Amino acid sequence: MEFTVLEESKNELVFQLKGETHTFCNILKEELYHVKGVKLATYKIDHPLIGLPTFKVETEGVEPRKVIKEALKNLRKKAEEFKKEVKGL
Repeated sequence: MEFTVLEESKNELVFQLKGETHTFCNILKEELYHVKGVKLATYKIDHPLIGLPTFKVETEGVEPRKVIKEALKNLRKKAEEFKKEVKGL
């Protein structure tokens, strides 16, 4: 995964995630909405075969990079919990 910032301001971040598809983008978008201070979290992929996912995150009272890091940390924790549950089957 390659993270490329296209636009950045105090309350907004637009970035691309090279090497990712709807699978990861959907789960990241959903997790971002669980982080306090997130006002908007969305993405688009212009072309289904060659397009890069482009995210837009808007926040209130917190830096966009911080909410992305928190969402990723939360996803990592959930993945580890899932992994433990699967091993227990």
